[in-house]
Amino acid sequence: MTDWQDDVLENCLDALLDYRGKSPPKSPIGIPVLSAKVVKTSGLLHPIEQKIASDYYSKWMVRGSPHVGDVVMTTEGPMGEVIQLTEETVQYALGQRIVCLRGKSGVLDNTFLRYLLSSPSQQNILKSYSTGTTVPGISQKALRSVPISYPSFDTQKRIGILLSSIDDKIDLNRRTNETLEAMARALFRDWFVDFGPTRAKMAGQAPYLAPEIWELFPDRLDNEGKPEGWKFSSIYDVASVVYGAPFASSLFNTQGEGIPLVRIRDLPSEKPGVWTTENHPKGFKILPGMIVVGMDGEFRAHLWGGEEAWLNQRVCIFLPNEGISSVFLRETIIPQLKFIEDTEVATTVIHLGKGDINEFTAIVLSRDLMSSFNDAAEVFYEKIVRNKQEARTLAQLRDLLLPKLISGEIRIRDAEKMVGDAL
Repeated sequence: MTDWQDDVLENCLDALLDYRGKSPPKSPIGIPVLSAKVVKTSGLLHPIEQKIASDYYSKWMVRGSPHVGDVVMTTEGPMGEVIQLTEETVQYALGQRIVCLRGKSGVLDNTFLRYLLSSPSQQNILKSYSTGTTVPGISQKALRSVPISYPSFDTQKRIGILLSSIDDKIDLNRRTNETLEAMARALFRDWFVDFGPTRAKMAGQAPYLAPEIWELFPDRLDNEGKPEGWKFSSIYDVASVVYGAPFASSLFNTQGEGIPLVRIRDLPSEKPGVWTTENHPKGFKILPGMIVVGMDGEFRAHLWGGEEAWLNQRVCIFLPNEGISSVFLRETIIPQLKFIEDTEVATTVIHLGKGDINEFTAIVLSRDLMSSFNDAAEVFYEKIVRNKQEARTLAQLRDLLLPKLISGEIRIRDAEKMVGDAL
């Protein structure tokens, strides 16, 4: 690290935009708001539900406008989550507990700054400058005085390009998965919500599916508006539900020892934060490709792409019965979970109970048609899970290289070879 320099953050910045304080008024539609709730170093959490009205944007963003490439960091709840603004996200509003940083031209490269702030060593420094025990936070004054170390500007750019190439591939996988999921959902909706093939038959339209599949759809709708011969039945006719077990927190560790434990907080990132070596007599291990639902807070049917892990309490798994696809099951329960969530938000009791799940229904149709749907739809989910697993491997490589590059422990040339082999 002979060519590295030491300084304080303020001396290396062209801009620091601080939008902490009063939260902007919410709007059902409009411009998404970047907040500590959605800004995560692993990537923005979607969907971003907090929005402000489009015509209010200019009134809110009076402390300065962000630029593409600026670094956004959370200052509290939690502190130290970091992202870099893109052509899309630079148009979002900055919300509460957020600061936006811009490195000084020729001194501090923004992409390097992004990875510097998220490195373990710099995270420890941020914590040492924070206040609060239950919810640590850092003031603007303290943040400006945080010490940093950095190499030459050219070396910073090489480090930033190298690490961002990994994150770009991870983001490509994420966006590809969004497309694959939309395709699977569109197929499910056409067949089992809109009853497209049956309606097309009734209208005398030409077949738009393979003849052998087209013949499996009923020719008309019944008095209830669904295809003749189909019926609505209990969710348990297409799935079973497994509930997580209570693991004693005294058995948790954060050193990666044992088998990961999936808690509600781990579902969005698919990155467990604790491990346990304890085998629970009623424990259940979640595997990639399973449908996992948190039972408190926001009810989302996650298609698990993380590693094998124990299932903790207040989390459950929907397991498709034989002959039922994961796509069919997940798309069946998603709107029912949303209905429960919307209903319970009105009563401020956000909990999904076994009694709620017992009321879930599913449409039942012929085995041959279900088999045809499985053949067409499961390929989407299989690819999604593979992309998630690849992204996890790439994230592990990035996390391995990050502290070594930031500390100068590994040469850029060696790291570039490792990344080239992985990509």
